[in-house]
Amino acid sequence: MIEVAKRLHTVEEYYFSRKLREVGEMIASGKPVINLGIGSPDLQPPQKVIEAITNSLGDATAHKYQSYQGLPELREAISLFYKEHFSVNVSPVNEILPLMGSKEGIMHISMAYLNEGDEVLIPNPGYPTYQSVTKLVGAKPVFYNLDAKNNWLPDIDALQKLDLSKVKLMWVNYPHMPTGAQPSTIAFKSLIAFAKRNNILIVNDNPYSFVLNDNPTSILSIEGAKEVCLELNSLSKTFNMAGWRVGMVLGDSAQIKNILKVKSNMDSGMFYGIQKGAIEALKCSKMWYVTLNSVYKERRDLIWKLAEALGCTYDENATGMFVWAKLPEHLKSEAFIDKVLKESNVFITPGTIFGSQGEGYIRFSLCASTEDIQECIARVS
Repeated sequence: MIEVAKRLHTVEEYYFSRKLREVGEMIASGKPVINLGIGSPDLQPPQKVIEAITNSLGDATAHKYQSYQGLPELREAISLFYKEHFSVNVSPVNEILPLMGSKEGIMHISMAYLNEGDEVLIPNPGYPTYQSVTKLVGAKPVFYNLDAKNNWLPDIDALQKLDLSKVKLMWVNYPHMPTGAQPSTIAFKSLIAFAKRNNILIVNDNPYSFVLNDNPTSILSIEGAKEVCLELNSLSKTFNMAGWRVGMVLGDSAQIKNILKVKSNMDSGMFYGIQKGAIEALKCSKMWYVTLNSVYKERRDLIWKLAEALGCTYDENATGMFVWAKLPEHLKSEAFIDKVLKESNVFITPGTIFGSQGEGYIRFSLCASTEDIQECIARVS
């Protein structure tokens, strides 16, 4: 038997990969499970996006290898999008790198900057992939706690008291997943000053800015951010294109060049038609966001009722496509969601998959129809 690489012993199979198998087996056995766990948009992309990929299939270059840096017109569309929605100027020539999903970017950035033994600041609670990728490249996760008392924002004073001599990279994620907390200009300025004092590269993972949020924000809008910050973004949530795998990383040209060294050795460019569709998505008018959010608002109102039916509390000011809800005291997240799954055939995500600070919380996805959410309310009631 060939032994696996030691790095595989540092990580486990992704929670949703395991849990959705269990849910699938329940459905196959006849259980009417409703999935409120995963944030996979169930709505359609803009029609003009579908038309763009369809019309592109006959283009002369459609089926050839594509540029590692993406089509120039895609980078131009990303640049204009950031200018219009975030008031951020980024050069389409050398400060933007399209990605096959922002999740790819987490790996590429980590491979570009981390050596074995380097340390990485990771939010708790936070996206589990930050930790798993850090371990896969041989670096060490150093968790920093977020909590409701501080609106799920980093405590810079507490961070500054840590031994930061080996810390090279810091992951932040605002608007925050899973809690939906919003960043503030002051918080971003404090993070940038912290990064400069300690020679740390900050990466803001920013795919949720346009869902139930009237104030889209980029860390790159803060003066001096490009010196120490990168930003990841994605079309998955904003344009219902999760399966298309279109993301981007933006930042200083030298940092983008370093990430390109990794990316260019790992793929041969994004499919031409997908890039054409992405260009059209980025050109969407304000009406697209208004229509999208009207659907999510209706769903969120129902999810709040579901949370109340389960005895939970929540923050009405949170944004994004999830509702982060606090359980009644002394209840454990995983035991609670397993009980609901078994008794009501409703799957909800336990807060603990996002870190120890998620204990006592559960997360509802808004990626389900109003009819399904109403059925969930009826079941748990």
